[in-house]
Amino acid sequence: MQPLTDMRILLVLGFLLGLFSGCTVGPDYVRPGLDVPAAFIHEDADAQDTANTEWWNQFQDPEMDRLIAEALANNRDIKIAAANIQQAAAVLIQARSPLFPQLGYGGEGRRDRVSEFRNTPLSQILSNPYDSYQAFANVSWEIDLWGRIRRLSEAAQARLLATEEAWRGVILSLVSSVASNYIQLLGLDDQLRVATETLETYAQSVKLFELRFKYGQVSQMTVEQARSQYETAAAAIPQIESQIVQVENAICILLGRNPGHVKRGRTLHQLHLPPVPVGLPSDLLANRPDICQAEQDLISANAQIGAAKALYFPTISLTGAFGFASRDLSDLFQGPSRTWSYAGSIIGPIFTGGAIDGQVREAEAVKKAALLNYEQTIQNAFADVENALTARKKLLEQTQAQERLVSANREYVRLAALQYEGGYSPYSTVLQAEQQLFPSELNYAQYRAALFNSLVDVYKAMGGGWIEAAEPLTAVRQGGNSN
Repeated sequence: MQPLTDMRILLVLGFLLGLFSGCTVGPDYVRPGLDVPAAFIHEDADAQDTANTEWWNQFQDPEMDRLIAEALANNRDIKIAAANIQQAAAVLIQARSPLFPQLGYGGEGRRDRVSEFRNTPLSQILSNPYDSYQAFANVSWEIDLWGRIRRLSEAAQARLLATEEAWRGVILSLVSSVASNYIQLLGLDDQLRVATETLETYAQSVKLFELRFKYGQVSQMTVEQARSQYETAAAAIPQIESQIVQVENAICILLGRNPGHVKRGRTLHQLHLPPVPVGLPSDLLANRPDICQAEQDLISANAQIGAAKALYFPTISLTGAFGFASRDLSDLFQGPSRTWSYAGSIIGPIFTGGAIDGQVREAEAVKKAALLNYEQTIQNAFADVENALTARKKLLEQTQAQERLVSANREYVRLAALQYEGGYSPYSTVLQAEQQLFPSELNYAQYRAALFNSLVDVYKAMGGGWIEAAEPLTAVRQGGNSN
């Protein structure tokens, strides 16, 4: 048993050598310096601390809340992102495994016949044919003196975290898309209501003028003018109905359903307008999943440089085997059948024709690209927030102006109708007024929906703790442990 004891001692010495003498080549990651603005230029003066809340509840529409919950539970992209996390976790396990001794076993049974030509010495010693049996256990271990395996593990760990951030990004996009499409659907419902009511009003006008024309009170031109208004409204309705179906189908796909009808809760005019969330540009570095994902990609690329540089240094490995070998199966596990071996090896490069140097340069170039992508992602995030804040502010002004325009057009129609009935103006004046009122009412419905959606865009651009609040609503959670 002395050789087996020696092998154990060698393994322990190798472990201590790797533990205490090992170093990790390559650069350690340090977050790059960033030019972060102190505040957003167009931040709302009445902003509230709502970035970490389930902001969609503030619309006060239970049906929207239910649709978002259903989407988080059933959406296919969520499940695909979760599967990607499980895959990355499995890759991390594989990358870490060489840090530990690799144990294995084997066995063999065989029957051989040797040549008896000219009475070979072997044929005089052994029975011919003869049997042989082996059973053994083996161990191998690469001592990570230069940190190559640790750098590969660090890169795999960062890729796992990046896939988790991608999963959070899917949640951010999904919640925002469901809310945005639902609001758009309510806006189209409002446009359809306006078009239907206008069509009914125009239909009454056509009947009235046809009756007056019958008795010679108005000309046929007036009848045709009224009919042209009616057909204008009638032509708008199929287009709106087609858009409603398209948006409903888009929502169903987000929910993981087959295309179909989507139930509504409140009307567009009954929705509550949420407040603008308060936030600082520096908060985006932690709140935006795309920024966090880009940084993890940078960490992974940085670690790959160390893994590539470690190839310049020798690889030190320990191997050992212990087992039994016998010609008779009944004697296989007897003491005299015991066999063992252990060895150490060192392998290093002398000339590789630039192969290692090429890998190092490749890793450095990948890191450079990852750094530029990280910086660009941050700048895009700042632009997203500024654009969303500006759009919300301008849409509020636009919606208010459009509301005043609708009121003015309604008064215009009323006064034109009075003048026409009093004989002070031709029907073309009424027609002109109504031609302005109908599109202004449609535009008002569009602006109101856009105003609500601008708040959705603000919350999406800022990210925040609301993503963590949405995570428990998902039916699948990432597999593996990122620690």
